[in-house]
Amino acid sequence: MIHTPLTNKAARFAYKAHHGHVDDFGLPYIFHPFHLAELMADETTTCVALLHDVVEHTDVTFEMLETEFPDYIVRSVRKLTHDKDCDYLEYIRSLMDDPVAKTVKLADLAHNSDPNRAAGLEGFDEHKATLDRERYAKAMEILMEIDADRCDS
Repeated sequence: MIHTPLTNKAARFAYKAHHGHVDDFGLPYIFHPFHLAELMADETTTCVALLHDVVEHTDVTFEMLETEFPDYIVRSVRKLTHDKDCDYLEYIRSLMDDPVAKTVKLADLAHNSDPNRAAGLEGFDEHKATLDRERYAKAMEILMEIDADRCDS
């Protein structure tokens, strides 16, 4: 993870926002954004990775983010926040005009698809996990397909 004053601020903000939450695997939720942040190559993607779920999964609002972080960070977090009224694959396609959001989403999809995250869990819903992995694979295909098309031009 890139450590700068801004990324450290984002890490503290995300930690506080997700404090006490657990993911579907029973692990502290903050492990997920921190894992993504570890994969990022620059300050902007690191901040967005850390903050990508704070509005969607906590009481944090975009207005709160706007008081703490630069507009270019909030803009990408806004793109990554899935409005439940929007079709999932349309949401995925909407990320294409934001390279930061796309980079973070690809890492997010890969982490969410990792079957090893459920290792040793009792009562894990394998059917739901399989459906989710299929949806995530389609999302990754969409995001990667557009890049392949650009390379062919």
